[in-house]
Amino acid sequence: MSKIFKNMIPYWRAVLAIFLLLAVQAFCDLALPQYTSDIIDTGIINGGVSHILPERITREAFDGTAFFMTDKERKKWEDAYEPESENIYVRAVDDDEALEALDEELLAPILKACQAAGMGGEEEAFDGSGLDEMADVMGDSMLLSVGIAYAKACNEAAGTDTDRMQMDYLWSAGGKMFLMALLMLAASTGVGYLASKVGAGIGRNLRGSVFQKVVGFSNTEMDRFSVASLITRSTNDIQQIQMVSAIMLRMILYAPIIGIGGIFKVAQTGANMSWIIALSVLLIVGIVLLLVSVAMPKFKAMQKLVDALNLVSREILTGLPVIRAFVREKKEEERFDTANQNLMKTQLFTNRIMNFMMPGMMFVMYGTTLLIIWVSAHRIDEGVLQVGAMTAFITYAMQIVMSFLMLTMMSIMLPRAGVAAERIDEVLRSETSVKEPERPKKRNEKKGEVKFSHVYFRYQNAQEDALSDIDFTAKPGEITAIIGSTGCGKSTLVNLLPRFYDVTGGSITIDGEDIRELSLEGLRDEIGFVPQKGVLFSGTIASNLRFGSKNASDEQIREAAEIAQAAEFIEEKSEGYESPIAQGGSNVSGGQKQRLAIARAIAKQPQIYVFDDSFSALDMKTDVKLRKALEKKVKNSTVIIVAQRISTILHASQILVLDEGKIAGRGTHEELLINCDVYRQIAKSQLSAKELGIREEDLHE
Repeated sequence: MSKIFKNMIPYWRAVLAIFLLLAVQAFCDLALPQYTSDIIDTGIINGGVSHILPERITREAFDGTAFFMTDKERKKWEDAYEPESENIYVRAVDDDEALEALDEELLAPILKACQAAGMGGEEEAFDGSGLDEMADVMGDSMLLSVGIAYAKACNEAAGTDTDRMQMDYLWSAGGKMFLMALLMLAASTGVGYLASKVGAGIGRNLRGSVFQKVVGFSNTEMDRFSVASLITRSTNDIQQIQMVSAIMLRMILYAPIIGIGGIFKVAQTGANMSWIIALSVLLIVGIVLLLVSVAMPKFKAMQKLVDALNLVSREILTGLPVIRAFVREKKEEERFDTANQNLMKTQLFTNRIMNFMMPGMMFVMYGTTLLIIWVSAHRIDEGVLQVGAMTAFITYAMQIVMSFLMLTMMSIMLPRAGVAAERIDEVLRSETSVKEPERPKKRNEKKGEVKFSHVYFRYQNAQEDALSDIDFTAKPGEITAIIGSTGCGKSTLVNLLPRFYDVTGGSITIDGEDIRELSLEGLRDEIGFVPQKGVLFSGTIASNLRFGSKNASDEQIREAAEIAQAAEFIEEKSEGYESPIAQGGSNVSGGQKQRLAIARAIAKQPQIYVFDDSFSALDMKTDVKLRKALEKKVKNSTVIIVAQRISTILHASQILVLDEGKIAGRGTHEELLINCDVYRQIAKSQLSAKELGIREEDLHE
């Protein structure tokens, strides 16, 4: 949960504004039940009279009530009124606090007057000594109702329009409720807007941070996190956090405010039924804890199952041509269905568990309402509770229960979001094994001479070295070729030069400077790298050729295309170099894609060219033409070629023969035919004796 909260720190101002708006919303929400109670008790039952002191009273009633008062009480009684006419007194006090104080102080003498009036004027029969006993029997609420009934009777006797008084009160209370509702609506709308904005901002920042981190990963980290998993983390996991963050700002902050406020308001009602709320809350917490304990392990497993489904989907969609060619559609559908079913079963399990929650919560809430009504009915009958107070208590009880329900609902969402946050944090915490030097060195002399000095490399968690004691120098103006059987480490070797991986032993230098002491940008800017699998990006042919050098002129990219033998098929297109390239280069052939990848490296005009088996998709004729054109262009550059075909590297300045990660031979083609058995076997498998310049019988030795 702390990982989710830390994402909100940049938005602390918006969070503070949300908190203030939620306080306003809670204030309005908590005020509305009291208005409802007042409308029922005061507006409807008591006819709009809220105090026991009548607004207008006849002189006879005024003096009769004063008869039962002490000198101190009579003084306050007389100060509260002023004569309107000879026979009518009008109340001079309108302040609610002052009237409430007078209600409390003058209730006893007014009740005496009421009882005396009911006993035929035998004032001396009631001295007030039984008021406490009367309260025990009737209840405080009933005593206040008797006092208000006295005020209503006095108002009517004095000629007051009680119907108008009631309607004025109802309109006033209803208007206040309407304004409170409008204010609550405005606050709620503001909270929704800000919470959505914060959630969207968190999602945007996380996507940016994850993308920036992943772009900086070396191949070691990319091997550790699968591409499918990184896609899931960048989309599904971040979406979970974004959604929960927005909801959490509305629920997690609001629930305590409304819950504490509701408890305070419940205490003010004087209904003495707090035990019902405590029982309801305990039941809710118990149900949630039970369900969460069962569902939590499945929530954690769900994200891994989403990863697995994405991995299978991506693999199948990428390899559709191969799947169709080998008639594997049904098998791959079964594989996808297995991953899909596993995810569905887990989701169904968690959904079924969670489906018990809402009916359980509703049962507790309605059961609480029924219990409150049952207890309240007895207390109303005893005169210790009013109908409006019961209504307010039910509303406050529901608010308190809902606050706990909101918290428990978040307790369901947070674990899954917590798993997503942990997965994202795992990516953000990962440090790339290929790091920028603290103080990058600058090369004074830029020739492009590459030297591998006793280089060793081992993949992470591997038991053996992939490369052992690789030692050679690739000089400018020369072509260094690397050949060997599949899996011997050719691609691994050239991937060390641009620091896709870092060596685990030895060193690689360019012009005498260790590449680990050069800036990554500066190092890679000097290398034109053509990967084994040509990769194109959505855009145009021109934008792809300018990928390594955005300022390359039209003449430069045309020259690069001509050297790479791509100009012919480009110019055949109606839009030429502005022809669109689909995502992944799916609208060009494999050979065209490879030629465009080669042209992209040439257009960059680097000091060092690295071709990682980049001619494999070319026919022999195109291969020969391309290499001849390339030799003229790169005669002052260092060229390293990884190849499977002997014909591609026949005229290389030096050829390195790799076998099981070690250099099994080095030299020119002619030298290796004589002194390197591994090279000779490769050569014999590809070329005839005439092409190799050896006798036919030597070919079959």
